Amino acid sequence: MTRREICRLAALAPLAAQSPKAMRIIDPHVHVWTQDPKYPWSQTSATPPMPEALPETLLGLMKANGVSHTVIIQVIYYRWDNSYARDSIRKHKGKFLGVCRVNPESPSAPDDLERHVKEDGFRGVRISPAAAAAGDWIKGPLMPPLWRRAEQLKTPMTVLTSASRLPDVAPLIERHPELDVVIDHMADCPIDQPALLKNLLDLARFPRVFVKISHTWSLSKQPYPYRDTHDQVHKLYDAFGPQRLMWGTDWPMVERHCGYARALAVARDEMKFLNQQDKSWILGQTIERVWKFSPA
Repeated sequence: MTRREICRLAALAPLAAQSPKAMRIIDPHVHVWTQDPKYPWSQTSATPPMPEALPETLLGLMKANGVSHTVIIQVIYYRWDNSYARDSIRKHKGKFLGVCRVNPESPSAPDDLERHVKEDGFRGVRISPAAAAAGDWIKGPLMPPLWRRAEQLKTPMTVLTSASRLPDVAPLIERHPELDVVIDHMADCPIDQPALLKNLLDLARFPRVFVKISHTWSLSKQPYPYRDTHDQVHKLYDAFGPQRLMWGTDWPMVERHCGYARALAVARDEMKFLNQQDKSWILGQTIERVWKFSPA
């Protein structure tokens, strides 16, 4: 054993001595909503698939599963009205951070984002360009001002899109090298389409791009623990490294599949190629590179 290998093992020893439950686990992807008429649904959105997704319910699941903090992603059912996410974060101060939505087809989007950051306390913005022609705004003139403002505000850009749309996202990433960009749910890349996965792997050349390895339950053709998706995650691991990968439950959507606890267990227990240090990054440390929470 070389001196370098001995030093590396010594550095890993403290993490190796921890059990997965001892890690600071942070869930970077959940949604909340309520049936309270104070927070009306957008007229352009579908009815939520579940009656309510309350922060109090979420906090119970977090406590039961050793999850210390969570990032609330503005849910599509409210569209650009971020008030319920904002109020939930304020009510449970310290437990949640928030990612807002702004209308990407509105010239006011940069100013809307700045207001949500400075007045409402949001710590990220999410855009969702569709794969079809309806999402072509990602290539339009309104995007550079929004991305530039996000970069100036140091507000991470979270992108929900398909792998086929990523070549249109890449030029924006390249032009804003100081902006953290998070690709949601592995861009929902089908596990049997390596050509599409290449679009996601190609983004590894940008050092501030992160990927959520969530939605294994949605992409898989097998029951839990969705082993047919693990090879795809492994390829992302090889390209990005654990320091740029993060898990995520997508609660409450995941309740229709494996549930909150198993969504955590997929990354913590079932992906056998991950060592203890990898898990420490993917379950918590990577998330805190993007979203800074107060010390426990």
